[in-house]
Amino acid sequence: METIYYIGLDIHKKVIAYCIKTLDGHLVEQGKIDADRTSLIEWVNGLPGPWVGAMEATIFTGWIYDFLTPFAVDLKVAHPEMLKAITAAKKKNDRADAEMIADLLRVNLLPQCHMLPEDIRELRRILRYRNHVVRTAVKMQNKMSGLLMEVGASYSKRRLHGKKYFHELLERVEEIPPSVKDLLKLSRASFEMFRDVQKRLIAGLRDNDLIRERVRRLMTIQGVGEVTALTWALEIGDPLRFASIRQAISYCGLCSAQKESAGKEQRGPISKKRNKHLQTMLIEAAKIAPIWNPQLAVVHERELMKGNRNRATLAVARRLVAYMMAVDKAQTDFILHEEKKAA
Repeated sequence: METIYYIGLDIHKKVIAYCIKTLDGHLVEQGKIDADRTSLIEWVNGLPGPWVGAMEATIFTGWIYDFLTPFAVDLKVAHPEMLKAITAAKKKNDRADAEMIADLLRVNLLPQCHMLPEDIRELRRILRYRNHVVRTAVKMQNKMSGLLMEVGASYSKRRLHGKKYFHELLERVEEIPPSVKDLLKLSRASFEMFRDVQKRLIAGLRDNDLIRERVRRLMTIQGVGEVTALTWALEIGDPLRFASIRQAISYCGLCSAQKESAGKEQRGPISKKRNKHLQTMLIEAAKIAPIWNPQLAVVHERELMKGNRNRATLAVARRLVAYMMAVDKAQTDFILHEEKKAA
């Protein structure tokens, strides 16, 4: 029977520490290699036999995971929040971390996290970059307002970001110094550039065959727009990895942290252990979705009667998750119960 080797990888920007063990815990080799493709291929070619590997999820994990996957019998990624055996250890260094990952792997106790397919991760990277561009564009908008307030200029906040009004404002308002006008023009040019960039990025995602039909189905839910549907599809990946809606709601960060001891349960604030990109987008969508969706408007109004607007928004966001999970798992357009009965 061929020996399977278990390898733990502790990944950093410039170096990767590794530890190779057999199933019975015998240490075969430890060391460090440079974190580049040339060093990795030399290291893989020198391994003693077939191997199973594991690494902690970091910003550098993606490309290393994709590069090593064809060479491994199996390759896993450990959930950083659940990998407490490393962070709580008294002795912590790269060699010890790699050895701990190898030990957890060989005894089948590694807290594994889900890795999206490479093509989906590529699209998700584009969407996240688009969101960064949008935030930067908003900063430019706010900077224009701030510059006008600094010099005491009168302007319409509602119309300021219109192109025609902006140029008319610069021509007719005399109290704006020339230096501020130059800064305003620069901010306006930056804002328009960022706006055009985000539109091109969204258009590219919209036309991608990999997710186009899925996004179309999600948008059949009243109150779910294009950006919300794209965020859901690219952050969730395969919806079947969630056994229930409650698991999906927890992943999206729409429920509070739970602490229970001696039969006493305590609920804290909204948990920080979540997908922050999904959480932000769903909460933003939940604020305006009741305007377009009568069923969500009923949910919002019912929770609002209890006197807490934030809880009402969270209730709408959780219902949106339920709707999108149903559409995704059934792979059909969204149909309300009333419409099903009528049919």
